[in-house]
Amino acid sequence: MLHSTLCYLERDGQYLMLHRVKKQNDANHDKWIGVGGKFEEGESPEDCVTREVWEETGLTLTDYAYRGVVTFVSDRWEGEYMHLFTATGFTGQVKECDEGQLEWISKEKLMQLPMWAGDRLFLERIAQPGPFFSLKLRYRGETLEGAWLNGKPLNF
Repeated sequence: MLHSTLCYLERDGQYLMLHRVKKQNDANHDKWIGVGGKFEEGESPEDCVTREVWEETGLTLTDYAYRGVVTFVSDRWEGEYMHLFTATGFTGQVKECDEGQLEWISKEKLMQLPMWAGDRLFLERIAQPGPFFSLKLRYRGETLEGAWLNGKPLNF
């Protein structure tokens, strides 16, 4: 199983979103996601998220929270544990990203963007303060077939 991080940086009612349009053969092509990426050898979730945010955005995290773990199961891609973060403190200037286009998007418009169905489920959870959670998502191709929150089936 792969391990990755995903971070939603927040300011003034907006999230910094990445429109994945630059990489070839990208499972996330043309979708809007947070910023993050795969663990390097020896990294903790916190090491990975701070490195990935800096590499993709040019921003240094100063205040962030580990919100949950999302387990992806798919008939097409390798399984993945994604460590989910939110951040309200950061320094620096947003730079151009080689994986896509970075844009601050208001939370009200977020759900109108093309994204994975499962992303909508965890975005609902991180929009509110709450306890650490575990979310399992099972996909067939790009279709979300099942979701479980803290081990219990979730209607979506």
